[in-house]
Amino acid sequence: MDRKHMSALSIYQTLSEGAASEVQAKAPAAKKIKKKENGIQLPVNKKSNKKKRMKPLKPRMRPSSTDKPKGEKVCETDDGEGFDSPALDALLTDLAKVNNSRERANRLFQWLIHPVQDKSFLRDNWEKKPMLIQRQNPDYYKGLFSTAEFDQILRNDDVQYGVNLDVTSYTNGKRETHNPPGRALPYTVWDFYESGCSLRMLNPQAFSSTVWQVLSILQEKFGSMAGANMYLTPPGTQGFAPHYDDIEAFVVQLEGKKHWRVYNPRSEEEVLPLGSSPNFSQKEIGQPILDVVLEAGDLLYFPRGFIHQGDCLPDVHSLHITVSSYQRNSWGDLLLKLMPAALEIAMEDDVEFRKGLPLDYLQFMGVQNSEKEDPRRDKFIAHVQGLMKKLIQLAPVDASVDQKAKDFLHDCLPPLLNSEEKAGSVYGAPARWGGGEALNVTVELKSQTKIRLMRAGAARLCSDGDTVRLYYTTENSRVYHKEEPKNIEMKAEHIDAMEFLIHSYPKFVSVASLPCETAEAKMSLAELLFEKGMIHTAEPLTAK
Repeated sequence: MDRKHMSALSIYQTLSEGAASEVQAKAPAAKKIKKKENGIQLPVNKKSNKKKRMKPLKPRMRPSSTDKPKGEKVCETDDGEGFDSPALDALLTDLAKVNNSRERANRLFQWLIHPVQDKSFLRDNWEKKPMLIQRQNPDYYKGLFSTAEFDQILRNDDVQYGVNLDVTSYTNGKRETHNPPGRALPYTVWDFYESGCSLRMLNPQAFSSTVWQVLSILQEKFGSMAGANMYLTPPGTQGFAPHYDDIEAFVVQLEGKKHWRVYNPRSEEEVLPLGSSPNFSQKEIGQPILDVVLEAGDLLYFPRGFIHQGDCLPDVHSLHITVSSYQRNSWGDLLLKLMPAALEIAMEDDVEFRKGLPLDYLQFMGVQNSEKEDPRRDKFIAHVQGLMKKLIQLAPVDASVDQKAKDFLHDCLPPLLNSEEKAGSVYGAPARWGGGEALNVTVELKSQTKIRLMRAGAARLCSDGDTVRLYYTTENSRVYHKEEPKNIEMKAEHIDAMEFLIHSYPKFVSVASLPCETAEAKMSLAELLFEKGMIHTAEPLTAK
């Protein structure tokens, strides 16, 4: 289509024709097939990790930079080993001054995996193989989360067993969950811990502002929801059986130490799986490709499908957070939305898709007839393949991507605003109660007021058939899917201006510059976006 000769409304209506309903796919069952060989990334120091443990463990492939397999390279950085990466609190303060939220995400991710460079990680490890970073700096992740903060959350917040917290154990090859009903209070939680149970907080971002801030920034790097679980494990215990997950996992060691073993996917079918695995027994998983002790400040990454298990040394507890992303974000997941939409369009537009099946097709097709030598089978299959090729030309790729984007925006955490953003947004408006009345209720947007989106990915235009809707994240909950997807129907007079505002980020633009036909339309759009928390102004607003 020629973009110059179509209005934005026409474009969105065209893209949305035949948009399909969502399709869900079940993950295949895990198969017991001999594992495939793979490599690992080496640590960046020369420290040995051999420790005395409660149970005899085979120290297989516990690599160090002085004892590495041939062909493997130590993690490289163009910053040099002397680079002093900032503390988290200082980093977050500096990131608040970064003008572009995408750049903010890039910098935070680079800090997370330092000294490995972003580009080399994405090229060599992402979705491919594990990566281990040993820093010999126990304070590297200090401030992200702590056992003391967890204790305060238990005392002050409504933490529910099974919803926010799991109590688990893994002994003699048996994995158990010990959740009682109701609220998790310190009296019972710490008693479980003293009895040798592990504690897993399922959504620390709902209680910790720092975890919320870190994840809300990182989600723009991944283009996919960034989540987290916290794991607190007593000395000499293990809380979970060997298993693999359906997410890309970044294990961030915060306190103490933990012994980790990572294993290759057992078969091609378990590479980048669609779902998590059941619990495995030790005999089902073979030998680890990585056997290491993480200490505070270390990082371990492994892709989905890599089997893993962690246990504590007998003399020290472990606290780590697993940052996760990329769940159900594959090409196949996109095609699950694309193909039904393409088929619906094809059946409307092409009579070949509406013609009836052969009267006798059940006599020669189907599994019971699959071994028959019948020329009608070849003709039938060739016809199906021809129709499939036609679908390629009709596939509404952009509309299907928007369906994925809508899911992502629903998954997203809301942005945590810095002081300047808050001062220029509805969240910092001067309305208050005083002297027995409501004061400063109305702030005035003017034509010369400079505005921009709160974040690069905070809003997106998508078509829902005959209408165009704006989906946004600023009113999402910190609890996953606690709220329904947030969206508003756009007036035709606002669509071009909204697209202009999205593409202008990170620049501030004046209300007067919005491409609406009337000043009233410009102002009404700006006021709507302000009320929903989607924009902030370059300067704090004052009351009328």
